[in-house]
Amino acid sequence: MKSMIPYGKQSIDKSDIDAVIDVLQSDFITTGPKVSEFEKSICDFTGAKFAVAVSSGTAALHCAMFAAGIKAGDEVIVTPMTFVASSNAILYCGGTPVFADVLPGNLLIDPAEVAKKITKRTKAVVVVDYAGQPCDYDALKGICNKHGLLLISDACHSIGAEYKGRKTGTLGDMTVFSFHPVKHITTGEGGMITTDNPDFAARLKMFRGHGISTDYRQREEKGSWFYEMIELGYNYRITDFQCALGISQLKKLPSWIGRRHEIAAVYDKAFKGNENISPLENSKNISNAYHLYVVRLEKSDRNQAFTHLRSAGIGVNVHYIPVHLHPYYRKTFGTGEGLCPVAEKAFGQIISLPMFPGLKNEDVEEVLRQINTVLKKI
Repeated sequence: MKSMIPYGKQSIDKSDIDAVIDVLQSDFITTGPKVSEFEKSICDFTGAKFAVAVSSGTAALHCAMFAAGIKAGDEVIVTPMTFVASSNAILYCGGTPVFADVLPGNLLIDPAEVAKKITKRTKAVVVVDYAGQPCDYDALKGICNKHGLLLISDACHSIGAEYKGRKTGTLGDMTVFSFHPVKHITTGEGGMITTDNPDFAARLKMFRGHGISTDYRQREEKGSWFYEMIELGYNYRITDFQCALGISQLKKLPSWIGRRHEIAAVYDKAFKGNENISPLENSKNISNAYHLYVVRLEKSDRNQAFTHLRSAGIGVNVHYIPVHLHPYYRKTFGTGEGLCPVAEKAFGQIISLPMFPGLKNEDVEEVLRQINTVLKKI
């Protein structure tokens, strides 16, 4: 059987493995010094004042909703063009997601649609840097400031990206990152929230540890056993050996993003002038982190193309079914076709091509060869 070229894959080398082994042989394998070291590394990289490491990107989103004070009766505006966790985290806190459609060129949330969806119950806006490109943060921040709303950036696709010279991690009131294996850097599973707000940081740390005022290491350092549960929190802690892996991976991120840019440039050149394939547009004054390389198939049937390419060993994927079209949302909120027509149209056309730093030049050539072959057949 022909080996599959995946759409995304982690890169792990000996330095990563050694970093993990060192921690496994140390005194702390969880709730230890590597957690705060990883948090500081993310602050240094992004320019954010505070960072709170947690067990997954989804946990990070939930923590952010809690810190934002989302509760029953609150509405939170969110894009439909995302993984379900961006919206589900609103539900975890009792809030109601309100979907705002996306821009046709880049599938990022449309600021004009956000403005239309604001009501007296709106408390926050969750934006997603889809595929690795930052949203229009100036426009979105202006809308949020005008209406007294929090802006939460789901940057799970865009660590290392830049918007007008500023790195993701500093563009919203809180920013969420994911360290799943298909993301830019990995801790196996893991996530992070960055913020410049000390009150948010304190609430995030408390929430990840059962809502308790101190963690085990803090009590050990003070020689104390005493703790109090202040809020109803969760166990969203991350281990020290995961954080050691994250620290090691973060050092390689700039070069990995450089490689993603090289691959994207090859794809861009190959598809230029092709009436059937339209890559997503890049906005001005941004640097795309290229978590995904998404194209629209303008004339070919996407589902047929998907099946043929997978059969040919090209591990394409589809990102995403718009959240409001999932059965749970249809059943619970009565959402359906026509709510976000731009996202719905794009969903029927988009396909994600292989994009990760370990992708070899010959693999990129094979992807392009198979696309050309398949699209001639269907």
